[in-house]
Amino acid sequence: MGAYLTRRVLLMVLTLFGMSVLIFVMLRLVPGNIADILVDSAGIADPKEKAKIAAELGLDRPIFDQYLQWIGGLVRGDLGFAYVSERPALEEIAPRIPISAKLAGLALFFSIILGVPLGVISAVRQNSAIDYLLRIISLSGLSLPSFWLGLLILMASVQWFGMIPIYTNEPRSFIDEMLLLSIPAAAVGFRSSALIMRLTRSSMLEVLRQDYIRTARSKGASQTTVNYEHALRNALLPVVTIIGIEAAFLVGGLIVTETVFNIPGVARFLVEAILWRDYPIVQNLVMLIAFCVVVVNFLVDMAYMALDPRIKYAD
Repeated sequence: MGAYLTRRVLLMVLTLFGMSVLIFVMLRLVPGNIADILVDSAGIADPKEKAKIAAELGLDRPIFDQYLQWIGGLVRGDLGFAYVSERPALEEIAPRIPISAKLAGLALFFSIILGVPLGVISAVRQNSAIDYLLRIISLSGLSLPSFWLGLLILMASVQWFGMIPIYTNEPRSFIDEMLLLSIPAAAVGFRSSALIMRLTRSSMLEVLRQDYIRTARSKGASQTTVNYEHALRNALLPVVTIIGIEAAFLVGGLIVTETVFNIPGVARFLVEAILWRDYPIVQNLVMLIAFCVVVVNFLVDMAYMALDPRIKYAD
């Protein structure tokens, strides 16, 4: 187990290093930089002014030196300064992380609390009316884009309640913030719950056909015991995988939702930083997303052992 954990940690570090190089290089392959944008927006035509701005921002230095400066600061916890606001990048990013984390956490909660139980019900009631209804709902969830569903929710709120549930002023309490974020979270979580529901159903149906399930029934085990103690535990393995993928996706996949509901989160801020070619903000945010994805994949592997004792990671 110790050797496996060591290999996984080293692989995580290597993956993050590769991501850092990829992020840094690809960002600079995009035409234009912050100096070009600032010069064009100010209507400056003097090349000397552009060169002066580039020198002040360190953009005239060799690419390799810029990378070493960024990655060295990242290791020390120094994220640099945002080009646009001229404030420390950490001060720009830190207040937005909890907002996106709460939104992603709520969306994942909605997707799990709806997807897993409804998928189990659909499996144990196969080919019944409730099964067909739940399959239609799951197909609808996969077919409806979350941003379109969000716009429908906004229009319905205006029509029925005379208000728009968007993030305008800072909520006065944690409860108010959760209530405000629950609407966009439900819109995003509906699609994820549909995917989880279908996978839970197919996985449960496969497990329910196994020999040990028939053996449990022949020994007199109740239907509830068979379904929820014997079948569901093993059926959850592929479901945990898709939940992990969805969790990683939600970290950086809330761009449209945060824009539609005017939520000042990480994903929306990332788009704004890309438009301005604000290198320190973009690099650090994408590295944060990559780190979350790597950690989630590691946690999913650990969850396998908890769910299925037969899985062992030998030294």
